[in-house]
Amino acid sequence: MTKGSSNNSGSGSGSGSGSGADSGGYQITSSSTNSQGNHYCHRDYGTGASNSNSYHYSNTDGSYYYSNPNGSTYYNDGAGNSRYNSGR
Repeated sequence: MTKGSSNNSGSGSGSGSGSGADSGGYQITSSSTNSQGNHYCHRDYGTGASNSNSYHYSNTDGSYYYSNPNGSTYYNDGAGNSRYNSGR
């Protein structure tokens, strides 16, 4: 599955924010935006999640990709086409 433009060279920082019910039960472990303006965010949902190391990309062309804590993935190419995989 294509993940879009994910060259993450450039500025970015890790963050320890986000946990408990207020943020959906995850911790943001890294987040960055590269020199092309594409964004990446990694979220740790802990050991109880099927995929505890979830992340998403969002790109300047409008495309985005999610790897979700339940193991599913979702890709949208920014032109109205999308793909979903339940991970099962």
